[in-house]
Amino acid sequence: MVFGTRFGDLLALSGVRLPVLSVLGRLPAAICPIGTLVLVSENSGSVAAAGTVSGVLALGQAVGGPVVGRLSDRRGQRFVVSIAAALNALAIVLLVAAALSDRPVAVQAACAGCAGAVTPQIGPLSRTRWLTLTSGHPDERRLVAAALSGDGTLDEISFTVGPAIAGVLAALVDPAAGMLLAAVLVAGCGIPFALHPAGRPAAAPGRGQEDRTRDRAPLLSGGLVILCAGMAAQGVFYGSVQIGLAALTERLGHPEAAGLLYGLMGGVSAAAGLVVTVFPGRLDLTARLKLTALGLVAATVPLLAVHGMAGLTLAMALIGLPIAPYVVTLFGLAERTVPRSRMGEAMSVLVAGIIVPQAIGTTVAGRLAGAHGPAAAFALTCSATVMAALLAATAVTTGRFPRPHDAGR
Repeated sequence: MVFGTRFGDLLALSGVRLPVLSVLGRLPAAICPIGTLVLVSENSGSVAAAGTVSGVLALGQAVGGPVVGRLSDRRGQRFVVSIAAALNALAIVLLVAAALSDRPVAVQAACAGCAGAVTPQIGPLSRTRWLTLTSGHPDERRLVAAALSGDGTLDEISFTVGPAIAGVLAALVDPAAGMLLAAVLVAGCGIPFALHPAGRPAAAPGRGQEDRTRDRAPLLSGGLVILCAGMAAQGVFYGSVQIGLAALTERLGHPEAAGLLYGLMGGVSAAAGLVVTVFPGRLDLTARLKLTALGLVAATVPLLAVHGMAGLTLAMALIGLPIAPYVVTLFGLAERTVPRSRMGEAMSVLVAGIIVPQAIGTTVAGRLAGAHGPAAAFALTCSATVMAALLAATAVTTGRFPRPHDAGR
């Protein structure tokens, strides 16, 4: 079977331990934003303070992520990621201590900013390890495609599972529980991930002259900017759909269902991502991005007409179908346009490109929902998907993102 062959080959190259560390190690980056929001709001009683601290955390992640990625590419993952993971765990613990002891908002924000800036970028850097592990394999191209698709799906799962973990622990244990779990995971999984033998050295030996020339190419390109814009649209989508969902479930008298429905969307998305990974089909990535972006538009429009729980449940399940395939395709296109020696930095840039727009989407959608109701927040969601579809239709072409054999010619 295709599934058994490709993923069996990937596991043979990496072992089981590395994927497990990668999955658990990337969860803290998804837990911390909502965990910080819950922690600070519960202890301070101020939603404004919580929004400020959480916003600084997101800004730190967006600014620090590409720096950690660049340093990892230049100095090697083992040293950089292990230091970043240790500092990240320490900063998270300091943030929890500052919130519980009711320190000034400025102090809490400083701790949050530091925690965000030293996030170890395990998800993006995991992709660079697959590129190294599969290098020279007879089926390298297909294994790389499967690995990048699988990693994109894992990111999608973490984006939805992380906030759910933070919310459940806050409700059942303590508002600080999610953040403390994040600190444990980033230290207990992030450092072993960094020190794993698959840790990519700063300079890969045995590279051909053509590869070395390509690696010296600048990171910033029109292609990467387009992909970042696509990620930004997805960030606005995430932020606005969360707010619209919360506002509508509250209006319908079932506020507790918001987390479950968001989890449903994430579960369907993860399943769709796995299908794309296992059965990639013959569509080129540029065509697949156009198709999945149109799917996002078609799936979000029904939100404007939803007025009951049954319809909302069906709509959220429908929305999940194109999300992971869209995100996975963006990451796959990045591998075509970015020098391999700077792949960690590029993947970190893409992940960072979703963080600040998500915060903006949450803020704007919150004001729209407060003034005009849930449909206004969902209108922002639809606008974001329309922008993603227009971008894919007009700017993502095989000329800008050539197939691997075209690039070889």
